[in-house]
Amino acid sequence: MSDSSKDVTVVHLMRHGEVANPDGVLYGRLPGYHLSELGRQMAERVAEHLAPRDVTYVCASPLERAQETATPIAKAHGLDLDTDERLIEAENVFQGKTFGVGDGALRNPDNWKHLVNPFRPSWGEPYVDQVVRMMGALNTAKDRARGHEAVLVSHQLPIWIVRSYVERRRLWHDPRKRQCTLASLTTFTYLGDKIVSVGYSEPAIDLVPVHLRAGAKPQKGKGTPQGKAFGA
Repeated sequence: MSDSSKDVTVVHLMRHGEVANPDGVLYGRLPGYHLSELGRQMAERVAEHLAPRDVTYVCASPLERAQETATPIAKAHGLDLDTDERLIEAENVFQGKTFGVGDGALRNPDNWKHLVNPFRPSWGEPYVDQVVRMMGALNTAKDRARGHEAVLVSHQLPIWIVRSYVERRRLWHDPRKRQCTLASLTTFTYLGDKIVSVGYSEPAIDLVPVHLRAGAKPQKGKGTPQGKAFGA
């Protein structure tokens, strides 16, 4: 009988591809936001990148952009696509609104009550709650793909928060400094049930506009995705 404590399992936590968002709103958990043509190209690129890997489980957030990103990956491995509610985007009171650098949102008194505590944060789902649900999703994927690899498609903020937790960084942070570019892979390697390493890669980076890459300087103006204060 094999010793499962020695199994090496790899779980890739992927951010979805670019979304069609002509009005530049913070779409959050709103339905109806699909991948753009470029976003579909990103999904296909990552599917090609992962095709040689030993992927036995693919799962996604229930939101359309995540489902559409995960579909070509599941197809490439002949797998059914699972859905896990725990992979969903973080709740945010600014959902459906424009909220970015230079659009005046921080000067609006109506918004101040939501900005009093950046450590929790006061504008949305507590960071600790995101850690709990994302760790649950990771552990389920680890168990489903034990000894193999899994791919989970989720969203920027939950991915960054669970990575920060695993790497023992503080959870509150500057959103502009998240290392979680569109269609990127944050990879957790388990030995048995313990995470022993975390990696990061960007298989579709050549398709990602420069201003949307990790570490890019924010740009002013309505509808500029990188300028959004709280991720997407």
